[in-house]
Amino acid sequence: MRLLVLGGTRFLSRDVATQAVARGWDVTCACRGESGTVPEGAERLAWDRADAVPDAVARGTWDAVIDVTRAPSHARRAVEATADAHWVFVSTVSVYADNASPAMQPLVEPITEDVDLSVDPEAYGGMKVACEQVIQERAASWLVARPGLIVGPGDPTGRFSYWPQRLARGGEVLAPGRPDDVVQVIDVRDLATWLLDAAEARTTGVFDAVGTPMPFAELLAAVAAGVGNTEPRLTWVDQAFLAAQEVEPWAGEGSLPLWLPRPEYDGMLAHDPAPAVEAGLRLRPLQETAPGCLDSTVHAISAEREAEVLTAWHSRAGGI
Repeated sequence: MRLLVLGGTRFLSRDVATQAVARGWDVTCACRGESGTVPEGAERLAWDRADAVPDAVARGTWDAVIDVTRAPSHARRAVEATADAHWVFVSTVSVYADNASPAMQPLVEPITEDVDLSVDPEAYGGMKVACEQVIQERAASWLVARPGLIVGPGDPTGRFSYWPQRLARGGEVLAPGRPDDVVQVIDVRDLATWLLDAAEARTTGVFDAVGTPMPFAELLAAVAAGVGNTEPRLTWVDQAFLAAQEVEPWAGEGSLPLWLPRPEYDGMLAHDPAPAVEAGLRLRPLQETAPGCLDSTVHAISAEREAEVLTAWHSRAGGI
């Protein structure tokens, strides 16, 4: 199996390349190489995707291509040069226009030009839609995978890793929103395995490549169990109070990761994994994911700020 990975130096694309090498495949990673090294056993092919397609890519006899790009111009160049291969494109659930619903329609309007996300982060979903369309129109065969939140070892975002690290510390834990708010994550290793299986089987179609949706309380209990906290002390604080305390949702400095405002984001982390599972996706328990996140870099609410919010909450509620 001759696999071309567009990327291969960080997180999902690196795990894809690592697992493909372990399968004994002939793996080439086309990348700039600025984000890290390619896995041992894979060949690195230098390519800044803002430039023309290298001859080694265009003349390669690839069985499959796996790509994670968000730039429409990158997708166009690559698929035009490798259209005979089976394409596996990693998109996102951010292509959906209605975050309040887990339905797979409607999509946001495509954005066909490359946009700097530091200037306009809202362009992400529209650019992914445009990439999907390019691949669907020009590749001989294709699969589009739309993950939600990808987590696990090597995650550079910390959007999930905060919780294993926080629950491993113990003590009273600030839990955001309601215990029954639905959330879901997918382990990067499970997603990579499925993408490779789909590439080998030449699976076609569009799938929400997501984990099992579950109440936030169930996710935190599973994570706690995975890091050895058998009796987590969770204090659930409603979103209105958190907003008044200027606690940020989702990700970044000062945030409580995984927390999303409701009901406007009720559907973003509640997609149905069943079609992908029927197509071979296998999902490990979160207890197995959590320990691999203890060393990840996290940007989130500090311990001191968490304690301040909890103190304010208990004062408002009339004491513990």
